[in-house]
Amino acid sequence: MNDTTRHPELVTIRTPFLIVNPKAYLGSADTLKLARLTDELAGQFDVDVIFTAQHVDLRLVAEHTSNLIVTAQHMDPLVRGRGMGFILPDSLVEAGARAVVLNHAEHQLTLAVLDETMQRAREVGLLTIVCADSDAQCRAIAAMGPDLMICEPTANIGTGQMDAGDYIERTTRIVKDVDPSILVIQAAGISSGADVAAALRQGADGSGGTSGIVTHPDWRAILTEMFTAVQQHRG
Repeated sequence: MNDTTRHPELVTIRTPFLIVNPKAYLGSADTLKLARLTDELAGQFDVDVIFTAQHVDLRLVAEHTSNLIVTAQHMDPLVRGRGMGFILPDSLVEAGARAVVLNHAEHQLTLAVLDETMQRAREVGLLTIVCADSDAQCRAIAAMGPDLMICEPTANIGTGQMDAGDYIERTTRIVKDVDPSILVIQAAGISSGADVAAALRQGADGSGGTSGIVTHPDWRAILTEMFTAVQQHRG
C-alpha cells in the first residue's frame, strides 16, 4: 500500500517562549489538567509554548488544546513496517505532535542514531529539539542543524538551582556562533518567574521547566509567574 499521508509544515515559534515539560511526573489526567491550564494562559499572554507529553497522552493533549506546540519526548528513526515496541514518527504527527525532543540526558542517543532520527523528523514535519550538556556537545550538535536546542548542565536538572556561572550565556553564544537560526532553550534548574527572566536576559530564546512546575503546590501561580516573565522580556 502506498503511503499518501500529507505531513504538516514545520511550525514557527515566536520568541521568547516557554517550555513546559512534565516528563513522566504525571499520569494522563494530571497531564491534561496541566495542558489545559497552560493552554489557557498561553492564549491569555499570547506566548508560544512547547508542551511535552508521554506518547500515550499526545493525542489527548492535542485534541483538548489550541495554543500549544504539542511535543513528543522521544521517537525512533523508524519507517512503516517492522519495529515492534519502537515509536513511529508518522504516528506522532497523526496524534497531533508538531515537535520532538531528542537526546535528553535521561534518554541519550549516539550521534549516528541522533542524526538518523533528526532526518526522519524532518521527513514527517516535526521540529527537532535536541539536548546538549557540555560546550563541546553544544557545538557538535549545533553543527547538525536542529531547529532548537536545549542546553543544560546535567548536574542542575531537577535541582531547582540554576547554574551560578556563565553557562547560559556561554553555551547560547556557542550555538549561535555555529548557526544563528537555532533557537536556544535554557531551562535546567528553573523554578520561578525570576529564573525565567534571568535565563532570557542571558540570551536564551526560551525557558521553562519540569519539577519547578509540576511539584509546585499552585500550578496556576507558578505558570503565571513564568508567562509574566516572558511577556515582560518581550516588552
